[in-house]
Amino acid sequence: MSQRSLSRLQLHNLHLAQARRTVLEHIEGDFKPGAITALIGANGAGKSTLIQAIMGELRPISGEVVCTVPKERRAWLPQQLALDLTFPMSVEELVMTGSWPSHGALSGYCAAHYRKGREIMARLGISHLAHRPLGELSGGQRQRALFGRTLMQEAELLLLDEPFANVDSETVDVLVRILRQMADDGATIIVVLHDMDHLRRLADEVLMLNGGHGRWVAPSALTHQHAPAQVVPFSLGGRHVGTA
Repeated sequence: MSQRSLSRLQLHNLHLAQARRTVLEHIEGDFKPGAITALIGANGAGKSTLIQAIMGELRPISGEVVCTVPKERRAWLPQQLALDLTFPMSVEELVMTGSWPSHGALSGYCAAHYRKGREIMARLGISHLAHRPLGELSGGQRQRALFGRTLMQEAELLLLDEPFANVDSETVDVLVRILRQMADDGATIIVVLHDMDHLRRLADEVLMLNGGHGRWVAPSALTHQHAPAQVVPFSLGGRHVGTA
């Protein structure tokens, strides 16, 4: 069986636009189960546009996104700035909403749901914050709670936008471990990164966006001189740098 046939998410000659302006074109890619892909590029390179297309929120001008992951098992974790901290919700309540895609928002929770939620909060080290309002949490605590919602959902496809921004180093270590465990369990993970150290710790593959095109790069090919925010110009090429 080919590597492509194993992929649960494929991009075929994708052409994407926003407000009738071409943002990305000729984007190709296979995202395999158990792999963590770093999505990198300067601001405005098209990372958010590509994520919108993968999540089905933006229709391509041409080409297609093929995803065999059920919609209830797809999760998108935006930057914390997108979280409404004025909404009266506790950490436990946020974590429990991860069951909504498969269980429904109005069905209520059973004992098994609450037990699973407590196990997830313990795994993330936030059990003592279960009844704390989101607005009273630090950045790292909020991000752990958001990860808890994703774990509750049992996401098989997870997209994250700069998940380590404005969080403490201990939380980064916890979240890196959680993401690696999710990948080891077979999840397909795509994460927007701007920090080279985070990329080296986490990424199995790298998709670089620049000038409206994308290129797949082996993480080992990246150096401090070619940090994600300072990508040198390139054209759409092979699957990985240094490979046939």
